[in-house]
Amino acid sequence: MPKPNYEFAKRQRDLVKKQKKEQKQQRKAGTQQEQPPEDPLKPPVDKTTDA
Repeated sequence: MPKPNYEFAKRQRDLVKKQKKEQKQQRKAGTQQEQPPEDPLKPPVDKTTDA
């Protein structure tokens, strides 16, 4: 019976982990670009009134 190749298994786990981490970073970067942070001290502008 052949012995298990632990280095190969570890490398495969690390590649999957790295891929998931990169996907998560891309998702976070995408949401930050779409929605810029609003200034919490600035009141919302009401566009329906002409005052």
